[in-house]
Amino acid sequence: MESLWLVRGTADGGTEYVCFRSTRESVEMLEGFHLPPQMPLIKKRRWLNRSEALSCRQKLERSEGFRHGSALF
Repeated sequence: MESLWLVRGTADGGTEYVCFRSTRESVEMLEGFHLPPQMPLIKKRRWLNRSEALSCRQKLERSEGFRHGSALF
C-alpha cells in the first residue's frame, strides 16, 4: 500500500493532516488532527476513485495550504 501525506500546521502547535492510501482499486482518504503527545484524531475517512483523489489532493495543495510531509504515525 502506497501512502501520501499532506500536512499543515495550526496556531496551537498541532498538525492537520490528510493521508491518501492507494490500493489497486481505490484510494482511502483520511483527514485528521494531531497534537503530540495525544493520539492522532481521525475526523473523516472515505474511499475515492483515483481521479477523485487526484482532484482532491490538488485542491488541498492549491487552496487549502497543505504541503507534502512525512508520515505522522
